[in-house]
Amino acid sequence: MTPLASRADTVAHRWQLQLGPAYSGGLSHHWAAPVTLPDGGPAVLKLGVPVPAGMRLAPMACEATALRAYDGHGAVRLLASDLAHGALLLERADPGTRLETLVPGSDAEATAAVAAVLQQLHSCPLPGPDPGDASGESALPDLVEEVDSFAEYLAEYPPDEPDGPLPRHLVQRAAELFTELVDSATERVVLHGDLHHANVLASSRSPWLAIDPHGLIGDPGYDIGAMVYNPFLHDHDPALTALVPARVEQLADLTGMPVERVVAWGFVKAVLSEVWAWEDGGDGGSRALDVAHLLHPRLD
Repeated sequence: MTPLASRADTVAHRWQLQLGPAYSGGLSHHWAAPVTLPDGGPAVLKLGVPVPAGMRLAPMACEATALRAYDGHGAVRLLASDLAHGALLLERADPGTRLETLVPGSDAEATAAVAAVLQQLHSCPLPGPDPGDASGESALPDLVEEVDSFAEYLAEYPPDEPDGPLPRHLVQRAAELFTELVDSATERVVLHGDLHHANVLASSRSPWLAIDPHGLIGDPGYDIGAMVYNPFLHDHDPALTALVPARVEQLADLTGMPVERVVAWGFVKAVLSEVWAWEDGGDGGSRALDVAHLLHPRLD
């Protein structure tokens, strides 16, 4: 038995769950499987990296905190957590169809669905400090910390050397704009952090529910950005990239955010996606970069 299978069995036994076959695809950093609860109800068991005691801002801990804050409003409910085993017991979205199935044929419908989910997520109150943490700090990381990814890339490819895998001027502009947007935020919300077409599922309880939040605190525009350049159904697909201007206008209309700010966050998140890919060993140049090039002229 593999360590993962052993951990799944341990958690399933503790929570008296009947395990189903694991889901395949789309979970590069986690394992998940449908389960049956002791009362016969459906749920999902998700396993990730176990959280050592005191690691308050570990990814699985942040996901659990965000889901508790959402309390089922726009996201699946957290039914139980065992962070020492890296385990979350989640509401199962049924039928669970991914929002990306609407793209590109019904892109306006998909964009409206995300805007509705955003409004629910962002209306939830901020979580207070962890009662068990003497520091009194927030239970979720601050969005401002994401600027470190830009700084690491720019340090690796200084201006007096040739460009790396990404155009340096785009990364520099995104880093500057990120700071400007964070500093000019008029409100702070519980951010999903990775809200895109594959992380929004159809549900019988609510038309669409978000899954897999990263959990951050910051400007609501950050969550709009990922919707602008996703999904990655077909990399470098001109038809998908051509949808971006209409999405920007629709997201601005539905959220009440100035269109200039939607454009700015769309650009920043597209470049940040490429920087993350570089951090993971990629060479850059996905559809997110196409979108960054498309939006760049609209920044000034």
